[in-house]
Amino acid sequence: MQIRDERPGDEAAIFAVNEAAFKQPAEARLVDVLRAAGAHVVSLVAEIDDEIVGHILFSEVSLDPPRAVADMVGLAPVAVRPGLQGGGIGGLLIGEGLRRCGKLGYGAAVLLGHPSYYPRFGFLPAHRFGLRCEFPSPPDAFMAIELVPGGLEGEPAMVHYHPAFSAVG
Repeated sequence: MQIRDERPGDEAAIFAVNEAAFKQPAEARLVDVLRAAGAHVVSLVAEIDDEIVGHILFSEVSLDPPRAVADMVGLAPVAVRPGLQGGGIGGLLIGEGLRRCGKLGYGAAVLLGHPSYYPRFGFLPAHRFGLRCEFPSPPDAFMAIELVPGGLEGEPAMVHYHPAFSAVG
């Protein structure tokens, strides 16, 4: 298996992986809208035998009020083709994506996801850092991870995702 940056020509395969993984097209359409808006920061695919079997995307989020620390990204979505889920592909995509976002200077990453899955990567409930999600969610489902020292420091704030999340979701 290889993890690499998304490149032109991958769009249809990425759409298919997201649609199959989520059993509906909303997340796949979200990826297309974020890509078209130039809003993705990191977009990676996992390949096996030159076939795309996984995908992850990170986009910038904004804070209200803004914090004086480094910018943050939101992880969404991450998808692995059914039949290969549970084999570590998603974890490898998450780890590599977080590493790349940190290398780009982003201070932290947030996500809305399963509280039993993401802590293994270092995610903690975002409310511990004074962060709230603009979307209704259980408190432990909105999580954050620091990518650079001090990346989660600051006053309480509301996290806002790119408008595509509301338009597509």
